[in-house]
Amino acid sequence: MSLSSSKIYVLDPYHPEAISLLQSFKNATIILPTDERKGNWHQDADAILLRSETHVGQADFAKAKNLRLVVKQGTGVDNIDLEAAKAANVAVHNTPALNSETVAELCLALALSLSRRVCEIDRKLRKGDKLVRSQMLGLSLFRKIVGIVGMGNIGRESALKWKGAFDCKIIAYDPIAKKDAWADIDHQRVADINDLLREADVISLHVPLLPTTRGMIGVKEFGMLKKQAILINAARGGLVEEQALLAALKEKRIWGAVLDAMEVEPPTLQSCKEFLELDNVLITPHIGASTMENQANSGKAAVQILLDALEGKADVAGKLV
Repeated sequence: MSLSSSKIYVLDPYHPEAISLLQSFKNATIILPTDERKGNWHQDADAILLRSETHVGQADFAKAKNLRLVVKQGTGVDNIDLEAAKAANVAVHNTPALNSETVAELCLALALSLSRRVCEIDRKLRKGDKLVRSQMLGLSLFRKIVGIVGMGNIGRESALKWKGAFDCKIIAYDPIAKKDAWADIDHQRVADINDLLREADVISLHVPLLPTTRGMIGVKEFGMLKKQAILINAARGGLVEEQALLAALKEKRIWGAVLDAMEVEPPTLQSCKEFLELDNVLITPHIGASTMENQANSGKAAVQILLDALEGKADVAGKLV
C-alpha cells in the first residue's frame, strides 16, 4: 500500500489545520466526513482517521477487506476492537500524550468550580435568587491531599498542576507503573488503592477502561471517602458505578463529583436526569481535549502518523497493533 494509491476516509470531524495537512498530499484519494461517499468506507478504504465518535468493531473489520490502517486522534482506543484489528492484519495507531496537558487543565478547572460552587451560584444569580454571601461558602483546595489513580501522562500533568498551584500533597496509585515513576515529583505512592481513597480530599481518575478497572469506584469505595471528598472522572465512563455515585451525592456522603466521562456519551437530559437535579455535581461532555490549540496539534499529529505509515516509514508513532 502506497500513499499515492491510497483511499483515506476521515470518519469523524478533524480540525481544519489537520485536514489541510492531509489534503496537501494530492495523490491520495481523501473522503471527508461531509462527503456523501463516507458511508462506503467498508468497501474501499485503505486507511481511516477517526476520533471517539466512531466505533470500529469485529463486524467492521470483517467487511473492510481493503483496510490496512486505522489512526485514532487521542489516547483512548476503547472504541476500536484491537483483537479484531490484529486478526484482520490492520495496524492501529493513536496519538499518546498529546492530550495530557488539556485534560489535566480541565480536571483542575472542574474541581475548583465545584469546590467554590461557581456554577451553582451563577445559576442562582441568573434565576434572580437572593444571594447571601454567608450562605455561599465553598471548600478550599489549598494544601489538600490529592489522590491520583493512574500514573500515566495525564496523571503526571495533573499532579504537577495540583502541586504547583495549591501546594497539595500527592498520593499516587498505579499497580503497573515503573518503580521510579514521577521521580521528579514529590509524592507518596501506595500499593493499595484503598489507602488512597481513605486519605485523599480529591480523587482524580486517569486509567483506561478495562475489565479490571470497570466499576473500580463503587458502593464499598464511596464508603471509604471523606465527607468533603471530591471525585474527578475525566477518563472513561464505566470506571465509576454511577448509581453508587448518585446515592453518595444525594446523601451528601461526599462533597461532590465532576464528570467529564460517563456511561452514556454524550450525556443528555434523559441519561443523567437525576444527576442534573443536584448542585454537588458538574457534568461536561468529554471535553478534556477540547481546546483549539490541542485539537489542531493532535489532529495534525494523527494525520502525520497516517502519512508516515502509508509511506512505509519505520518506527511510526503510537502503534498499538
